[in-house]
Amino acid sequence: MSNSGKGSKVYVIRTEDRREGLSEILRNFNFKRLERKKVALKANYNSADPFPASTHLETLSIIVDSLKEIDAEVVLAERSGMGNTQKVLEDTGVYGLSKEKGFDVVVLDEYNRWYRETPEGMHWKKGYLFPEIFGDVDAVIQICCLKTHRFGGHFTMSLKNSVGMIAKYDRDGYNYMAELHSSPHMRKMIAEINTSYQPFLVVMDAMKGFSSGGPESGAVIEPNLIIAGNDRIAVDAVGVAILRIYGTTREVSRGGIFEQEQIARAVELGLGVSDPGDIEPVPLNTQAEDMCDRIERTLREG
Repeated sequence: MSNSGKGSKVYVIRTEDRREGLSEILRNFNFKRLERKKVALKANYNSADPFPASTHLETLSIIVDSLKEIDAEVVLAERSGMGNTQKVLEDTGVYGLSKEKGFDVVVLDEYNRWYRETPEGMHWKKGYLFPEIFGDVDAVIQICCLKTHRFGGHFTMSLKNSVGMIAKYDRDGYNYMAELHSSPHMRKMIAEINTSYQPFLVVMDAMKGFSSGGPESGAVIEPNLIIAGNDRIAVDAVGVAILRIYGTTREVSRGGIFEQEQIARAVELGLGVSDPGDIEPVPLNTQAEDMCDRIERTLREG
């Protein structure tokens, strides 16, 4: 499952036009490999709060359009942590978009096909339940936001977005989210969920972000960036670098970027690059060049 190796590219575009920027960034990934394949999307609908708390509907729409152009079968699977998932998906317009674009929506709270993950050395007391839907498809695309997390995650990007894949409750009523949020190993446990799947692509919509607070509200910044790669560690490290450039919380600013517990544990698990020097931020337009230089310096410094 490892993506590790020199030169993990993270593509960066700076734009005020989401459709134009996202369309350009997606050209750098071989979507033809997904022609007539089954693709699952995991977006960020933890709550019904507007972007950057939740995935912007236009971002979801553009990605679905790109997949429909190659006749892919698309399903979005989601579990909200701050609200009823079905209502969140209604209120954010996801159900309306699914009818318009012709993709399926699975509410994981109502899903009944799970398997237990118990990898060696895990900090989860009973392991966790992961849905079969993400293993039944040919590819998974992750769509995350740029946010801090005030409830112990420190930041919520691609690694943290995977929490919305696993079950909240076991059949016996055991509450996995209560365990996660009360554990001193929370950030390590977040990383551990990511051993269950390998994304084809991670898209981070950083047109706006939260530099403090989060996940549903916070201090808004406007980097006007869209970021994409297939290495979750690299994408999240770039996201942390951007938060540091804009000024962020003490927790996210402290120590080296690869010392952040989510990232450090992900490195231990072989989920991507193991050193910030292995990340190559690639600007896709001249407007992104200065930011990529600053990201690279921040990665080296941290």
